Amino acid sequence: MTSFSKELSFRWSDLDPNFHVRHSAYYDFGAQHRIEILENLGLTMKVLRSQNFGPILFREECVFRKEILLADKIVMHTKISKMRPDASRWSIVHEFMNDDNKLCATITVDGAWMDTKLRKIADPTPEIAMDAIRNFPKTNDFLEL
Repeated sequence: MTSFSKELSFRWSDLDPNFHVRHSAYYDFGAQHRIEILENLGLTMKVLRSQNFGPILFREECVFRKEILLADKIVMHTKISKMRPDASRWSIVHEFMNDDNKLCATITVDGAWMDTKLRKIADPTPEIAMDAIRNFPKTNDFLEL
């Protein structure tokens, strides 16, 4: 697998007054896709709750390259671009590609795992999280931190 991919479906409420996808909708699509991927990798909400940990973001950035309109066919591709060997810190990239395979936007997030009882970074990284995130497809320029 080269990436986790998802075809997006836009709603009227995803648009801004200029009739293209509003900036915050991109972040919503990225967040939803990350949660769906974690669920697919076995990190369900039930598992996260029972083991008292979850993902936390330190940075979320979107670079907009080409506007997306309501009827556009867009596929979001998600990969991991950076990770520490123990999977304690990581960066994930979402690329929004149109029908012409042109890049419309890129979201990059930097994150870690949080111990939800202690409200601190999980140390050590839960084994199930390490196993899951190691199964993420990697970018061509993947960097081990």
